[in-house]
Amino acid sequence: MIPRLLLVEDEAALAEMLRYNLERAGFAVEAIGDGAAALERIVERPPDLVVLDWMLPGVSGLEICRRLRRRPETKALPIVMLTARGEEDDRLRGLDGGADDYMVKPFSPAELVARIRAVLRRAVPAGDGELRLGEFRLDPAGHRAWRGGRELSLGAVEFRLLRHFLARPERVFSRGQLLDAVWGREAALEPRSVDVQIKRLRAAINAAGEPDPIRTVRAVGYAFSSKPAAT
Repeated sequence: MIPRLLLVEDEAALAEMLRYNLERAGFAVEAIGDGAAALERIVERPPDLVVLDWMLPGVSGLEICRRLRRRPETKALPIVMLTARGEEDDRLRGLDGGADDYMVKPFSPAELVARIRAVLRRAVPAGDGELRLGEFRLDPAGHRAWRGGRELSLGAVEFRLLRHFLARPERVFSRGQLLDAVWGREAALEPRSVDVQIKRLRAAINAAGEPDPIRTVRAVGYAFSSKPAAT
């Protein structure tokens, strides 16, 4: 099946060039230049992936990303964000807003194609067997996870991160290893991006009074404990 992409870019010349190259790469592409219209289209018929410019008229790409992550129907929708904002803090804001990958203009169409394919591969992980660890349960096929009897609200990146940890309990991972495992080697992200997503994952899985299963290993990285100690 041909992947369906929604390209949200208000610069007409850039949108036309990207659409041409993405269609040549084998994607079906619909282009929209307005943030509010893009939101309506996504809700009406979610694509397989959204290529989303940050700076848009009406509703910004970052706000679109945040709204999509708040909706159960689109919280796992793959999103690649495009922007001229290349500072590390901007990258972190984009990822914290829910983007799966982040590309700084100018970039080559070939790199965009490679990033899109990588994000789509990560969105459909190999193997769909249910994972269980302690009070945690995760269903990869249904994109659902629970702690005890409580269903967790996870974005796409937090879901992949939790899945990675549950499949490898107690193992310590460096930030670089987590970047490769969760975002892929193609992602041009800083190790600090991992800290942002760990913070988001902790907020999603830990209710008040619950022990935190994510262990910070000083100067190394993170591990997920099957029997977290109460704090």
